[in-house]
Amino acid sequence: MNYNINKGIGRTVEFKGLKAQYLFIFAGGLLGTLILVMILYMAGVNSYVCLFLGTGGASLIVWQTFSLNRKYGEHGLMKIAANKRHPRYIICRKPVHRYLKFTPKQNAV
Repeated sequence: MNYNINKGIGRTVEFKGLKAQYLFIFAGGLLGTLILVMILYMAGVNSYVCLFLGTGGASLIVWQTFSLNRKYGEHGLMKIAANKRHPRYIICRKPVHRYLKFTPKQNAV
């Protein structure tokens, strides 16, 4: 018997070159643009204005998402977010001799 092996197991999801979290940014941005255009159209805004905002917003999201994907790579945005949570420097308010002082450990019973 021959069994087909899925060679994509363990790989990240990719669509047209977009990988990982960029897919969610892409889909969420386009969905948000669609909802915004629908709300504006139902509110009575001119259809040409809705069309312009929809095309402009969608093209901006597509361009920005692909440029972020190209610039930062698959895990780049997560690395940037993690880097922002790290402190820039460590504040040390104890005197230096407190760190250099040797205290012997007590033997455990």
